[in-house]
Amino acid sequence: MKSVDINTKFKRYSVTIGEGASQLLPDVLHSRNVSTILIITDSNVAPLFLGQVKNLLNDFIVHEWVIPAGETSKSLREYEKIITHALKKKLDRKSVIIALGGGVVGDLAGFVASTLLRGVPFIQVPTTLLAHDSSVGGKVGVNHTIGKNLIGAFYQPEAVLYDLAFMTSLTPKEWRSGFAEILKVSFIRDKELFDYLNENVLRLPIENKTVLSYAVSKAIGIKGAIVQEDEHESGVRAYLNFGHTLGHAIEAESRYQNIAHGEAVMIGMLFAMRLSEKRYGKALIPKNIVPWIKSLGYSIWNPTLGRPELLLEKMRQDKKNRDQTIRMVLYNGFEQVALEKVSEHDLLHELNDFNVWSKNV
Repeated sequence: MKSVDINTKFKRYSVTIGEGASQLLPDVLHSRNVSTILIITDSNVAPLFLGQVKNLLNDFIVHEWVIPAGETSKSLREYEKIITHALKKKLDRKSVIIALGGGVVGDLAGFVASTLLRGVPFIQVPTTLLAHDSSVGGKVGVNHTIGKNLIGAFYQPEAVLYDLAFMTSLTPKEWRSGFAEILKVSFIRDKELFDYLNENVLRLPIENKTVLSYAVSKAIGIKGAIVQEDEHESGVRAYLNFGHTLGHAIEAESRYQNIAHGEAVMIGMLFAMRLSEKRYGKALIPKNIVPWIKSLGYSIWNPTLGRPELLLEKMRQDKKNRDQTIRMVLYNGFEQVALEKVSEHDLLHELNDFNVWSKNV
């Protein structure tokens, strides 16, 4: 087992990483005066792991709520259903919510916890590779039809138990979704991690548990350090959105179908690098990255790229924007990123160029 401490101004908690980490759940709960537990999970995870987790909690009163799997469940509609269920089950401020699932479950369950009775404790038990990112740092919330993650809060969990044994259930698409976020933090904070990944990750899924544990632990450690420095995204935490301005637009324009979050972010990072090359006047895309990520199963083109005006409209809704001006995380080399204003003229021009480039590279 590995442990990464997350320290913010108002909260300190640990992320425990390793096979069997979920077995520590009773110990974490017994250290609190818990009245009842509500497990929130989804229709993919429930048949695989819900019974296993409930068996660990025989000493507690446990309720459950299963949402339909998928990004569309990260909505005010599902949020209201869960709140109603929690109130009917008479959850109180000594109740604990457990988020058992990936990023959608964690974001939604955390938002429920942050608002139910003005705040109850919650624990993240991630089941996907992508959740290494979403389960740490306290960003919780839901999507709106206008854009992604526009409704939410900063609300830290009590603990994160990251059981790598759960990774065996993931599809190749889910592996790609999570690995893109690990690659992202290597660009913005740790070239050594990029070199390690480039040398050791030759296919997805990552079958070598040592490589997987190292990659996840490093990525969580980097994010934890950034969160400690800037809990509420008023400064450097915005750098974690590298690739997300276009990535979120692609997801929204795709109606969250057929492309996973990390797959869209991978395209978004390449787009940001191409835009940065023109702004800074030098080559910035690592020479081997395109053939490498293609060998891992990523597509660097998406049909939505053929609709640049619609993507630009989605990018206008990004939460990093100020004074109706689009701001993007641009890249000036490893560990050199900055949040910059980008004109809509430049964005539209690069979207058209990128559509052609990504089809042919």
